[in-house]
Amino acid sequence: MMTHNVSLRPYNTFGVEAVAAAFLEVTSVGELRIALRQAKPPVLVLGGGSNVLFTRDWPGTVVRNAIRGIEVVRRFPHRVWVRAGGGEAWHELVMWAVRQGLGGLENLSLIPGSVGAAPVQNIGAYGAELQEVFVSLEAVELATGRLRRFSRRECQFGYRDSLFKQREKGRWCITAVTLSLTTERHRLNTSYSDVARMLADMGIAQPTPADISEAVVRIRRAKLPDPAHLGNCGSFFKNPEVNLQVWENIRRHHSNPPHYLLPNGRIKVPAGWLIEQCGWKGRRIGNVGCYEKQALVLVNHGGATGQEAYALAQAIAASVADRFGIVLEPEVNVL
Repeated sequence: MMTHNVSLRPYNTFGVEAVAAAFLEVTSVGELRIALRQAKPPVLVLGGGSNVLFTRDWPGTVVRNAIRGIEVVRRFPHRVWVRAGGGEAWHELVMWAVRQGLGGLENLSLIPGSVGAAPVQNIGAYGAELQEVFVSLEAVELATGRLRRFSRRECQFGYRDSLFKQREKGRWCITAVTLSLTTERHRLNTSYSDVARMLADMGIAQPTPADISEAVVRIRRAKLPDPAHLGNCGSFFKNPEVNLQVWENIRRHHSNPPHYLLPNGRIKVPAGWLIEQCGWKGRRIGNVGCYEKQALVLVNHGGATGQEAYALAQAIAASVADRFGIVLEPEVNVL
């Protein structure tokens, strides 16, 4: 049922106040299609609210995707295809897969947000990305209500990017995602030093997907704030990819800066490190600030507005550009 003038504070993990002129929750494709016929434009589809920053009220309709369900839809000799509803919590899907002994999602443990939002962002962490296990998705076009299937190629995945953040932004509600997960012969990824160290601390030399998932959960809980206690929307900026000239300039002024060599010859530099070098880590301005344990995360210390958070983000990006000549791009969808 559609309601009006609804506070969106409970529906965004940064915990800022914003009001939707109209709001409703859908649990099926049929409900979604009915809702779209009733909706007052513009329509915004909201999942877990973990990757969005509201800087104003929403003048149209917010549709909250609560389409759930997880099932194995195809079986192969060493893998299965798993289909999950777009309204499922991402971490719940990962935990379901781990309990089934399936591999492929373990490095993506504890990432906040919904299954439907995962392909939009092409979520990734600790050396893994969604696109590596992605098969297809189903989505409803907001303007027409038609249901369409998108293949991996059609999604045009990039680093924290996809078709749904570019040309098709705001046009679709992702209702289901199908992933290919291994049942045996798992290709486990322990390439990130943090993961390898945590597994060693846990006394595990031959890890299973469940072991890697537990290691990632421990790492994330140690580094990142719980939105239930300190409002945040996770990593605010993408890790920038720089060319060799920019990288050499960084090396001339800093001893052993963290970096990752990419197949395309560019170098990925952690945005959190760049921000920390500019003196932002742990710094607070009014009701917002940089988290004391991870400068990449902006936090709401209580009572912050979206405008405050965005102003802080802009100030941080400006200082990084001034010092390093690197333009930080936000991961978060600023509305």
